[in-house]
Amino acid sequence: MVRARRTSSHAMSARPFMSDDLPEPDRIEGAPHPRETPTLFGHGAAEAEFLASFNAARLHHGWLITGPRGVGKATLAWRIARFLLATPEDDGGFFAAPAPDTLDIPDDHPVARRLRQLAEPRLFLLRRGPNDKATALAQDIRVDEVRKMKSFFALSAADGGRRVAIIDAADEMNTGAANALLKLLEEPPAAATFLVISHQPHRLLPTIRSRCRELRLPPLPPQDLSDALTLAGGAVAPDAVQALAELAGGSVGEAFRLTNLDGLKLYRTISTLMATLPRMDRARAIALSDMAAGKGNEATFDLIMTLLDLFLARLARTGATGTTAPEAAPGEAALMARLAPTATYARAWADLAQSLGIRARRGRAVNLDPAALLLDTLLKIDAMAASLPQR
Repeated sequence: MVRARRTSSHAMSARPFMSDDLPEPDRIEGAPHPRETPTLFGHGAAEAEFLASFNAARLHHGWLITGPRGVGKATLAWRIARFLLATPEDDGGFFAAPAPDTLDIPDDHPVARRLRQLAEPRLFLLRRGPNDKATALAQDIRVDEVRKMKSFFALSAADGGRRVAIIDAADEMNTGAANALLKLLEEPPAAATFLVISHQPHRLLPTIRSRCRELRLPPLPPQDLSDALTLAGGAVAPDAVQALAELAGGSVGEAFRLTNLDGLKLYRTISTLMATLPRMDRARAIALSDMAAGKGNEATFDLIMTLLDLFLARLARTGATGTTAPEAAPGEAALMARLAPTATYARAWADLAQSLGIRARRGRAVNLDPAALLLDTLLKIDAMAASLPQR
């Protein structure tokens, strides 16, 4: 667990204090933080779009960086912040430096070092802070945190020049925080750039979206996903790259979780169990449920539920489109075609996925036994398969 450290009082104004006992809310456990990631894979078009705006002296004050969770949005935001704070402002003189053609900044640059240490006085990082008792992270970004950012911009930077704020993620702001951010975007401070990260931009205030220029990051293709995962310290066998990309949906963050929890093996186990439908192998179903039992297996339970939901989504897509996606487990294509041969079957599986998702959320809310909740989910899938005409 990486913990924030106290530095100077000025630097502390540039970032929220995080208790030594709390994890960073914008870090994937076991992976490097985006500020520590030197390379961004698969998003050259977004980088080029930002650089073109910069070089044309049309740098917008607000940039909304969107895309699925874990595809590199925060890494891009930190690259932009590092670039803006390390690149001298063009004074228009005869000996001005040529226009930059990359966002790359040397790792040993003073700005790069200060950003890695969260000690850059010209950066404000807006993210979830501690709850009222400082015993855990708050569930959302609160208005008080945005007010701190407003105060930060009201102060003059120690060495002048540009100032940058990273909001990670805007989806986590409560109503008061969102309205406070909107006011800053409507009347931006001089030489300020806001980098607003959003996994679900449609949930943001329309006025926030309208005040920003959007950089949309698509899911990563398999090779870029594999390269990014390797850089983050993960490892994937060459013959498993396609399957991992299918399950991760082009997200490095999800690929990292799958790799850490042996998600490919888990998905193969689920696929093998589903191959026994419409008379599910009860012994295998109980064995899978038992994997989620007991304290310390919460992450495994969450992953199994995610993979079951993904299996049902892939099943519904097969029936709706009449085509199968690249296999994420051996024999999956034939299994999908058998269980969802038509659009009628697709609707049934899609409806079931929705109802099971609701049941799972309710079960978690009242602290039902994870193993029992998982077994109930599997039995509902078995009942649905039995109710459909067999092909």
